[in-house]
Amino acid sequence: MDNPVVTLALITAAVALISVRYSPNAQTPESFYKGHDASGNAPSVLALTFSQVTTWIFARSIMNAAILGYFYGIAGALAYSAYYLSFLTGAAIISSLRFRHGFSSVQEFLSHRFGLAGTTSYNFVVGVRLLSEVFANLLVIGLIFGMDGSQEYVASIILVGAATLAYSLLGGLNASIRTDAIQMSLFLIVLGALMAVAIASGSFDVPAMTSTSPDAANPGWVLLIVALLQVWSYPLHDPVMMDRGFIADRKTTMASFYHAAWISVLCIMAFGLLGVWAGVNKLDGESFLPTLTRLIGHWPMLLFNIALVVSCMSTLDSTFASTAKLAVVDMRLGKPTVANGRVAMAVFMLGGLLMVFFGSKDLFGAVAVSGTASMFLAPVVFFSLWMGRTDVPVWSYLAAFFSAMAAAIFYFTESSGYTNLIAPLTGLEHKYSKLLVLSALTLAIGCGAFALGIVTGGARPRIAAGGA
Repeated sequence: MDNPVVTLALITAAVALISVRYSPNAQTPESFYKGHDASGNAPSVLALTFSQVTTWIFARSIMNAAILGYFYGIAGALAYSAYYLSFLTGAAIISSLRFRHGFSSVQEFLSHRFGLAGTTSYNFVVGVRLLSEVFANLLVIGLIFGMDGSQEYVASIILVGAATLAYSLLGGLNASIRTDAIQMSLFLIVLGALMAVAIASGSFDVPAMTSTSPDAANPGWVLLIVALLQVWSYPLHDPVMMDRGFIADRKTTMASFYHAAWISVLCIMAFGLLGVWAGVNKLDGESFLPTLTRLIGHWPMLLFNIALVVSCMSTLDSTFASTAKLAVVDMRLGKPTVANGRVAMAVFMLGGLLMVFFGSKDLFGAVAVSGTASMFLAPVVFFSLWMGRTDVPVWSYLAAFFSAMAAAIFYFTESSGYTNLIAPLTGLEHKYSKLLVLSALTLAIGCGAFALGIVTGGARPRIAAGGA
């Protein structure tokens, strides 16, 4: 078969069919929402680790890592890889939230500490994030198969989205974890083959690639600092990661987080290096994908697109599982039945489609806005979880929340060109420099509000280890 696009379509169909074949039909809420098998057993370390990694190495991440490496050199690749240190902070969050304080979900913890304000604000941010995940992965699927608005673009989005939704509806979180293991195995094979092709090309010059960001003012280094600020709160606002922290025993859970950290950093760094390599060898006026295609050829480029498709499907099924849990179990919008979970999945799928066809196409913008919005949770992690303070008033929490929302909205308007207020005040023109300013201010305001609330509110005893 001499058409890579046709071959990719057939491979995509095969992955979808295998996923449907190996997706169990969930009969109980425990299987659908908690990922247990028919016998009630939690997933193994390997299954949970692979599920963690492949749901976080989503198509948007692969493209972002490669494109940041292409434009900003090794600094861009390192910056995006740094976001995957979130697995380490996520492990510390789960260890404290579940195993130290004894809470069974993030919502239960926030309700206990901050009441309705805590759960309402959190559910809003998490709902928007899940919707953006559906949108972003469907968007990448469309761009793989055709130009924006073409028949191939529209058909691929609908068909791949529908296939992923189909097996997600069957088994919920259990189906997601089972298919993640298959998809991750394929992903690693494809990534290994792709890197082998690049290294064998003769132009994969590692010394030249490591010296691509000599300027300390390179936006990639700025973004690295942003990532190191945001990783403290990013995991807590990601329900896909948090949901996987509550389904297995402590040893299995902690091991899955730690292994997911190093595996995902290496995988994302590999795609970042592909971008750096393409950037070193680009021609004048050439964009990333044409450069990479020229360097490795059309058929090896098929491997890159397979990795994108597999990661898309893996992330979508996990997102659907988390939307069902959020709507039905956490927000209690219906009885915790399998049927209601399936309705929630279908609704989010529809919302994602609407965003694809009527929303923005800026992939990293969605990550940056989401990461900035999540920063209201950083003082919650520092003060309420790790320091065990129970005396933080609700107004401190709300001050952190609204400052983070304002910063996220402000970053969106600045990066989209709707406003230009930061540059005249600071002299900073690049959007990542603006993002750094907003992230630092958000973190300072949130932590300051928590500290002030404790000082003015009067101290009460800290949480004892092991107690709620």
